[in-house]
Amino acid sequence: MMNLVIKDFTCDHIKAAAQLAKQNYKEERDFVPVLPPTLIMPDLAQFADNNMGVAAFENSVMVGFLCSYSPINKPFQLENVMGAYSPICGNAAIGENRADIYAKMYQAAAEKWVQAGTYNHAITLYAHDTTAQRQFFEYGFGLWGIDAIRPMEEITTPPCHGIAFVELQPQAFTNTLALQNALVKHFRQSPMFIRFSLHTEETLYKEAVELPFRYFAAKENGKIIAYLRVLMDGAIHGRQNICGAYCLPEYRGKGVYQNLLNGVISTLKSEGYKQLGVDFESFNPTARGFWLKYFTAYTCDVVRRIDDQAIEAGL
Repeated sequence: MMNLVIKDFTCDHIKAAAQLAKQNYKEERDFVPVLPPTLIMPDLAQFADNNMGVAAFENSVMVGFLCSYSPINKPFQLENVMGAYSPICGNAAIGENRADIYAKMYQAAAEKWVQAGTYNHAITLYAHDTTAQRQFFEYGFGLWGIDAIRPMEEITTPPCHGIAFVELQPQAFTNTLALQNALVKHFRQSPMFIRFSLHTEETLYKEAVELPFRYFAAKENGKIIAYLRVLMDGAIHGRQNICGAYCLPEYRGKGVYQNLLNGVISTLKSEGYKQLGVDFESFNPTARGFWLKYFTAYTCDVVRRIDDQAIEAGL
């Protein structure tokens, strides 16, 4: 039986927390060898400064920590909601009694998060850490998002004749407007019901100017039938990340997207990138069905919504 002591997370805990985070990363890398060999740690001082984190100790030795970014407005597009979010390097625990450690840490952290006005709690865990996932599921969390990765190697697929695969110049980003809005409408449907806003040419133009995106597209007779968007500032250890993709329904199942993906991989590999990542909602059946054929999951997001009316009623 563990004799856990839960404390506020402070700067004194940063070194031990970083070691725990690296240990947990190594565990996941044993399942997903394509992950980079070392973990780049963010500045953990932010979690000490905002007083949103806790650390667990047994016999004066840190055995876990659970921290959150400062309150986030409109998490997951939820209006009038503030959220707490613990990223993958914002929590970790030793392997022994991991479920109990996370249970007690969340009980203490959740009290802080609610006092800070955050009623949507999200925590990123490693995809193969079923012990931690099970504990949070028992505490009322559900699966939301998945991060997956693959080596920058082309997949085996027959060629698509009559289809051109190109990288779009920034001035042509707005040509993806119809497909991007079709994706928004897809997100609004069952079973997702996510309230993303429709795009306009103005918002896409602003995005092209302000954010480091690259767009790749499949074209038939000059018409864009599929696109894929890569966020270039996501480069960590030579990795790039897909953060937007859509193929017209009538072109699915014909190898179009596999060939578009290969074009992206070929381009990025020639530029020296080693891994390609993608993130998607676990309850998006189209995305889940496609991406997990070619990518390996390495993290997952679990989410819980607190009843704010119960809090206000003092229950």
